[in-house]
Amino acid sequence: MFYTLILFTFMNMFQSPNEIFKFESGSSTKGWKIVDDRVMGGRSQGNFSVNSDGFGVFEGYVTTENNGGFSSLRYNFDGIKTSGFEFIVLKIKGDGKSYQFRLKDTDSQRHSYIYTFTTNGLDQEISIPLKSFYPSFRGYRLNIPNFDADQIEQIAFLIGNKTKELFSLKIKSITLK
Repeated sequence: MFYTLILFTFMNMFQSPNEIFKFESGSSTKGWKIVDDRVMGGRSQGNFSVNSDGFGVFEGYVTTENNGGFSSLRYNFDGIKTSGFEFIVLKIKGDGKSYQFRLKDTDSQRHSYIYTFTTNGLDQEISIPLKSFYPSFRGYRLNIPNFDADQIEQIAFLIGNKTKELFSLKIKSITLK
């Protein structure tokens, strides 16, 4: 039993239970999914790839034509516990535009918890208090408490600034702190 405890402690020293996703050169985009306003007749289009510098690159264009206006990048996973953590930390490089970062505590949940951040064109580390994510469904803020769940099963980036624009967001990592 003592040996098992030491082995378990040793193995956990090399794992990062707070890491939701980290991109590296050669990382796969498996599990990441683009959802654009095309699902409702719009004409925006996002793409996702990993560049040679090891960033996940979410890029494309948003247009308000045909009542559109958003592009999103989603990732579902087998939940990660949030107990003991206070922040989501995004290591990114943006294009000076505003984006939403979204959470769901279960992937079947209809509403998302949202936090809007603005990029500055440089490498950034953005720390977002978990309690700052507000609930929203189809663009409407809900009258329920901000995020307070004990797990996350989906994350997403969304751009929808009500304007026609090209966008590019480079993502290095997403962790809990």
